Amino acid sequence: MSNELDTLPIDKLNAYLADHIKGFGKLLSAEKFEGGQSNPTYKLTTDTTNYVLRRKPPGPILPSAHAVDREYRVMSALASTPVPVPAMHVLCEDDDVIGSMFYIMDFIDGDIHWDAQLTVIDDLSLRGAMYDQMNEVLAALHSVDIEAVGLDSFGRPGNYFERQLNRWSKQYRASETESIPAMEQLMDWLPKNMPVEDGRVSLIHGDYRLDNIIFAPGEAKVLAVLDWELSTLGHPFSDIAYQCMQLRMPADPSLGNLSGLGDLDRHTLGIPSEDEYVAAYCKRMGLAEIPDWSFYLTFSFFRFAAILQGIMKRYQDGTASSTEALTYGKMARPMAETAIDYLHSQGRL
Repeated sequence: MSNELDTLPIDKLNAYLADHIKGFGKLLSAEKFEGGQSNPTYKLTTDTTNYVLRRKPPGPILPSAHAVDREYRVMSALASTPVPVPAMHVLCEDDDVIGSMFYIMDFIDGDIHWDAQLTVIDDLSLRGAMYDQMNEVLAALHSVDIEAVGLDSFGRPGNYFERQLNRWSKQYRASETESIPAMEQLMDWLPKNMPVEDGRVSLIHGDYRLDNIIFAPGEAKVLAVLDWELSTLGHPFSDIAYQCMQLRMPADPSLGNLSGLGDLDRHTLGIPSEDEYVAAYCKRMGLAEIPDWSFYLTFSFFRFAAILQGIMKRYQDGTASSTEALTYGKMARPMAETAIDYLHSQGRL
């Protein structure tokens, strides 16, 4: 973490939080977490305990992006479910306090793993158990009774993938910094190959991956799932396909948390194969299989490429939250090209 005291008005923030959080105490420091491309996130240390502040970034942002209020709402709703999330304390919609909307949640002391291979875990069986726990939590998320937790209005009705394709195509156009032929191909292929709407609707995370999960140190126990900015009501297959898509990324340490398991023998790593991971999810959800898998996987590549393009745009505009924004932004083109290569390998293009 790097000290960011100069970016937060500590005295003003302290006064606000002391009025809104019982026993908040005196704010001693605010340190910005490294990593993360969207909403700047800080560890707040008081004379009594630690909290986490997550804010919208300053400056101009794309419409519907950086929805910290949605994150606050969904994590508050999940507090009564088997899906582990930090306790929420307050949502501040007054930009005058620190310059943008923010919320405060508990600080969870655990391990966040950025390496998909889990090389810091020596026990191969523990690696497998950790992936299985991620799978179990994802199934639990997709099994949440959205009406019972008050999230039945958290998304719009209609075909989820149709809406998402429209949304991310617009987001991509709004943040386009160069012409990427593979993205043009994807935006042509996806609407023509969309599966028939099957009526499945669940709460989805939208960015479900290893580095958005806090594990208990040395255990296959998920303490909290983080970064709910892209959560909504949608099709559950989008989450499982997105996670599998990320694991197909090249095993390249220079890519940081974008490094995946591409071309690696997962068995020797103690990590389930894609087929095994999907089969475990299907068993938990009472499904025989996931039909049209190539569509869901291809859509995930497209959507992630659009997200990466947004990061590139924020880098060029000088509003990116992470110092690695350029590295990630440059991945938009190869991500789209990987999707096209995949479709060719499946005989779908």
